[in-house]
Amino acid sequence: MSMSTVSAADANRHFSRLLREVAAGEPVTIVSRGKPVAVMVSPEFVTTRGRATARDALLQRLRQQQPAGARDWVREDLYRDEP
Repeated sequence: MSMSTVSAADANRHFSRLLREVAAGEPVTIVSRGKPVAVMVSPEFVTTRGRATARDALLQRLRQQQPAGARDWVREDLYRDEP
């Protein structure tokens, strides 16, 4: 199952079509200025398939993202008493 993506403006213009897609089981991501701001899914999707699918989509998206910054510490640094 692929998740379609639409801009906020297109979602506004074609809301009825998006509702039909969502009712048919197709999740829709709404983006504003290129960034995801909402996901439309059916209630059945949330309760039955949603968690596993959402987890898989999140992990896939995280794997594609670049790290936010360099990590210059190690785990042991968290437990040291001195600064």
